[in-house]
Amino acid sequence: MIRRLIFTFLFVGYFLGLSAQTSKPGVLVVGNGNAATAAALQSAISGVKTTIVLQAGGFDISPIGNNLSSGLEATFLQKIRDAKAIKDSTQAVTFDKQLANEVLLKWADSLKNLTIVKNLLWVKAENNSNSWVLKLSDGSLIRAKVLINPSDVKLSEAMKLSVQNASGFTKLDFSNTLYRTSVASGKNIDGTASVFSLYNFLIPAHDNLIWIEDTQSMLVGQAAGATAAYAAFFSTKTSQSNLKKIQGELINYKLNIMPFADIKLNDTNWKAIQFVGLTGVLKANRVNGNANFSPNQLVTTAEIKQPFKDFYYKAQIWFDDYKSEQMTIGSALDMICYVGNKALDNTKKEILKKWKTNYQFKTEFDLERQINRVEFAVMLQDYMPPFNVNVDKTGKVVR
Repeated sequence: MIRRLIFTFLFVGYFLGLSAQTSKPGVLVVGNGNAATAAALQSAISGVKTTIVLQAGGFDISPIGNNLSSGLEATFLQKIRDAKAIKDSTQAVTFDKQLANEVLLKWADSLKNLTIVKNLLWVKAENNSNSWVLKLSDGSLIRAKVLINPSDVKLSEAMKLSVQNASGFTKLDFSNTLYRTSVASGKNIDGTASVFSLYNFLIPAHDNLIWIEDTQSMLVGQAAGATAAYAAFFSTKTSQSNLKKIQGELINYKLNIMPFADIKLNDTNWKAIQFVGLTGVLKANRVNGNANFSPNQLVTTAEIKQPFKDFYYKAQIWFDDYKSEQMTIGSALDMICYVGNKALDNTKKEILKKWKTNYQFKTEFDLERQINRVEFAVMLQDYMPPFNVNVDKTGKVVR
């Protein structure tokens, strides 16, 4: 009898322990809409254990607006095309919530770092000992280092959070250097290209909290996921986010950081154009509200002279000596080697070999010919990337 009571006690205790089990992901996302979904996907893709609490039976995706789609949003739309057997990648995509949910569940299930919690509500939420804790309706606990909250007001109230400083996409404006802090772009704002600053996520009063104001944007959701993953992966705080690392991660996963409408994601030199474009060394042209990179436009000395002086001390000396109004391939190469401390002859030979192979240029490598914007951007990114120069929270160059 005593043995039986002891066994019963242990048996019940075991299952009570299971019901109150605690999981400890690096990143916790609460929500099942566009932004929350993309945030969870990117955090997991970036190599961090991530849990998303849907508080429902599945995802609830709203139709994608008239965006310049890229990154996970573009991948999602392609998966919808595949599910509907649409072969034309330019065809507009429509989908219902059921199909979207099926596509996303299949995608999410393929990610080993992502845990999906369905049909459970959070009943208690708090910020405890440098972690965010949710108690779910089944009694289990989730304790995470970083919390992504896509505008869940009740959750914010429960955790006593103040998020008055939150903001969203802004129109691309080259008169303000804040565009250099962009981590997402492409939302259509009144027909005008836009960018989203990393620092719009961060709430000064609450570290390791990422607040998403725009719950319908997969673009900003992906950026939020990468930002959260950085803090969790490197065991740091979101207030110490490394802007360049996060931007690089997002560009590696094909998210447009700069909204160049005329450069396709499958362009061989898309990545170089993103990196260089983000610095403002080559600024976009406005065409009917779009921001175009204009890859075949010829580069003039006037348009790049001041930006390079801002980024590099040695550029001031080089441009003081260079008097031509045009930048040729030869002068661009000379400037890159002088400012970037490269051997001119060796660099010239390397670029000649890459011209039609790595870079896939259709033009000839003629040192006397005026260089165009894509040629200039690719050479820069390969041999003297201005992206590697640090900027502060306002986008101003820090040397």
